[in-house]
Amino acid sequence: MSEETSGGTGGEFEREPVPEKARKGSSAFWGMYASEHTAGTEFMIGPLFVAWGASAFDMVFGLLLGNLLAVLTWRFLTAEIATARRLTLYYQLERICGRNLVVLYNLFNGILFCFLAGAMVTVSATAVGVPLGESVRMPTFEQTWPTGVVWCLLCMAIGTAMTFVAVRGYGFVARVGHLAAPWMLLVFVACGVVMLAKLGSTNLFELIDPPEGAPRRIGFWGIVFFAWFCNAAVHLGMSDLSILRFARKPSYGWASAAGMFLGHYVAWICAALLLVYWVRQFGVDPQKGAMPGPMVFDAVGVAGLLCVAVAGWTTANPTIYRAGLAFQGMFPRMTRTTATIIAGAFCTVAGVFPAVAMKLLDFVGLYGTILAPVGAVIVVDHFLARRLGLATNYAERHGIRFNVAVLLAWAIPVAIGLAIYRTQHINSFMLPLPCWVACGALYILFTKLMNRRAGLGLSSSPSCR
Repeated sequence: MSEETSGGTGGEFEREPVPEKARKGSSAFWGMYASEHTAGTEFMIGPLFVAWGASAFDMVFGLLLGNLLAVLTWRFLTAEIATARRLTLYYQLERICGRNLVVLYNLFNGILFCFLAGAMVTVSATAVGVPLGESVRMPTFEQTWPTGVVWCLLCMAIGTAMTFVAVRGYGFVARVGHLAAPWMLLVFVACGVVMLAKLGSTNLFELIDPPEGAPRRIGFWGIVFFAWFCNAAVHLGMSDLSILRFARKPSYGWASAAGMFLGHYVAWICAALLLVYWVRQFGVDPQKGAMPGPMVFDAVGVAGLLCVAVAGWTTANPTIYRAGLAFQGMFPRMTRTTATIIAGAFCTVAGVFPAVAMKLLDFVGLYGTILAPVGAVIVVDHFLARRLGLATNYAERHGIRFNVAVLLAWAIPVAIGLAIYRTQHINSFMLPLPCWVACGALYILFTKLMNRRAGLGLSSSPSCR
């Protein structure tokens, strides 16, 4: 049996369903989600909310609702499809969209995931660089270019270590996350408790509220949509098919709650308090901000630096893993190891530039807007195709390598969404949901039109699950 059909290198099953013997128990997913979403970027997002003028009410209750919606999406969409078909996102799309179109999608997917992993490299470097003192010049929220040679070398070393873990495969990634998650959460909570003590109050609604006259770039619904769609490409966009295909049951999708409510709720609020303290104590301009490493070191010492470094590391690992699968999907004969090394090299270079980390709120909305809509095609194929008289796995069934219906359904909403973002200056994370819904509707419409034009009987179109 060839490497391609026997699970590929390391038993990752890139082009076949995950067999029962390779499926994993719930603990692997609770640990992975807790560690991936209790991440280095949480040290950036919490302070960025403060910089954007979010109120305490908006953060406390907006994050509660938004994270709940994200968990429900993982559980009832992503996990259901993943455990029914047990294929990677990329191979599943190939069967629906055709090989040639998936190559284009994988290119976008892999590159954007590399940029996201690069942000983790940046955040980890702000911690590892603290003991080096003034030899490392830390970037601010306004900086986008490398700050010096030492900074570049630091990011390269961290990116190399992250890539090594991702190359080992999902099993090793899950074990690392499982071991690191409880400790990282404790450090986040410790930062929050220490900041409350230093600020002399436990009243979040007084501490976090922006001063009068401060610009407000985000409100309640903005925070709800950010919390829901900061991972839009992963749940709505179905990228986590590649992870959850290893789950024994669809109920393991509830494991995403560990990341949403420990990482994207507790950690964001605790991280926000770090910048609140530095604004009040050291007169830091909230618009310019301060880097996570120095703030956490001031709060909890060396343990904080280790947490920032490890939090970035454990989040970048599965992100690089996903990017490697995307690149391998472009070139099936390429081993997953080679593809992951390419992804790791790309993310390391991206991490040298602080641009993505400093513009993280905008970036995650844009990458969700670009990638998430294609997930609607998979949802239609899985849940609606039979009811609508459409063949599942359309490209495979009809022997085509480029499904024009998918391209149009994807490109039209994304082009309109990006145009609205540029001209109307709305927050980018408000766009993934309407683009996703529009893509699903357009896919149904264009597929029916294609069938009618080809003279295919809709009601008799066979299923190919």
